[in-house]
Amino acid sequence: MELKHSISFVTLLLAMIAGYCDTVTFVAAESIFSAHVTGNFIVFAYQFVKGSDINAWVKLLTFPVFILAIITGGRISGKVANHYIILLLEGVLLLLAGILVAVLDCNGMFSHVMMYFVAMITVFAMGLQNAFGKLYAKETYGPTTMMTGNVTQASLDFGKLMYSGFHHPEALESLKKQLFLILGFLVGCFLGAYAGKQFGLMTLIFPGLGMIICYLYHRKN
Repeated sequence: MELKHSISFVTLLLAMIAGYCDTVTFVAAESIFSAHVTGNFIVFAYQFVKGSDINAWVKLLTFPVFILAIITGGRISGKVANHYIILLLEGVLLLLAGILVAVLDCNGMFSHVMMYFVAMITVFAMGLQNAFGKLYAKETYGPTTMMTGNVTQASLDFGKLMYSGFHHPEALESLKKQLFLILGFLVGCFLGAYAGKQFGLMTLIFPGLGMIICYLYHRKN
C-alpha cells in the first residue's frame, strides 16, 4: 500500500510539473513547448510560412537540447544507485532558472536572449524527466510529459467498462491510474498558464521546488 501511495504521489507531481513547465514556456517564452517538444515543429512551420524572423528558428534548437538531456539522463542512470538523482537535477535546473529570471528582471537585465536561454534550460529539464520515465517506467503510472497515449489508454479502459456494465476491475484500476496522469497534467497547465501570464518565467522556481520535494519524499520513504 505504501509503495502504491508513493507511485501515486510521484505520478501526480511529475504530471503537474510537466504541464506547468510546458505551459509556462509557451505563454512566457514565445510559444516554446518545453515538454511536448514535437509541438515546436508545428509552431516553427506556422511561423515560417508566415514569414517570421529568425526567432522562429529558435524553436528548432529545442530538439538538440532535448536529445542532449536524454543522453545525459541515460549516463546518470548508469552511474548512480539512486535513479531519483535525475529528478533532483531537473529540480535544481528549474529552480536556478527561475531564480536567474527573478534576479535579472529585478535589475532590468532580462533580455530576449536570456528568455530563450531559460526556455532551453527548461527543455533540458523536461528531457531529463522524459528520460526518467523511459528508464524507470514502473516508478509512475505512465508517461508524465505527454498525454496522448494516456488519453488513448483511458478511452480504451472506459470503453471496456461501458461494455462490461462497469464490472471490469482491471479496466477500472487502469482508468484510475490514467486519470492521475491526465488530471495532474491538466491542473499543471492551468497553473502554468496563470503563473506564466502574470509573473513570467520566474515562476519556474515552483516546479523546481516541487521536484526537489519529490526527491526528498522518495529518499525518506
